[in-house]
Amino acid sequence: PGLRILLAVVGHALPPKDPDIFVPLIKLKFLKLTSSDNRPREDSWLKSLFVRKVDPRKDAHSNLLAKKETSSLYKLQFHNVKPECLEAYNKICQEVLPRIHEDKHYPCTLVGTWNTWYGEQDQAVHLWRYEGGYPALTEVMNKLRENQEFSEFRKARSNMLLSRKNQLLLEFSFWNEPIPRSGPNIYELRSYQLRVSPGIGVHHVPSARAIRFRQDGNEAVGGFFSQIGQLYMVHHLWAYKDLQTREDIRNAAWHKHGWEELVYYTVPLIQEMESRIMIPQKTSPLQ
Repeated sequence: PGLRILLAVVGHALPPKDPDIFVPLIKLKFLKLTSSDNRPREDSWLKSLFVRKVDPRKDAHSNLLAKKETSSLYKLQFHNVKPECLEAYNKICQEVLPRIHEDKHYPCTLVGTWNTWYGEQDQAVHLWRYEGGYPALTEVMNKLRENQEFSEFRKARSNMLLSRKNQLLLEFSFWNEPIPRSGPNIYELRSYQLRVSPGIGVHHVPSARAIRFRQDGNEAVGGFFSQIGQLYMVHHLWAYKDLQTREDIRNAAWHKHGWEELVYYTVPLIQEMESRIMIPQKTSPLQ
């Protein structure tokens, strides 16, 4: 028996050596297999790809992964704006959103507000934090219904939008809480749609180990996973001085022992991913 070449493609065909925890990587496996001695090895390797042991889960993903010392809930908003209305949209957001952020009667804070630079064009992204979880979210919603200024803001905003969507998120326990930072910076929001598979959940993603590779330059801003909206979603938020700094930092990760192996074995968990490069608005706490 001669040399048998097995091509294993895992994940989607995304750029190789993308130095992020969730970057799918196409690998070529050249296995020297014989008809007798190596048959168990072949079977074992194939089973590791396609057969997973399903362990009973004793708690919800949110309880396994979320921070225990805080009950903060996050809301991530995506607003697709009519191109001719983007400037006016930004203006009213800069006038109204900071007032809600600064009002102590609302148990919420504006973490950051951006316009997408690379990715979906004419898009605004807002990230809110609700101190107190779902009760705080409900309290803010009820108070905003009685806020005349916000009602007028929503009415004006509705004429400027093509579409909008949001997600409710919890924060990974091993990420730092997003705090205001000075600029200028660019921000990258990397969003990952995980595969839905029996026995596989957000808690199987080895993010805690991987994040240690990317904390050297304080570029990690926050890590979140979805609770309501599009499910099995993970979001990582990063800050960089500029695009070249981003490139240098991401390339440097490949020189750290264990990074390539970690990326490779994370690949089968990912179904789809998206990267947005964003510019903070003038009133964003994250600059």
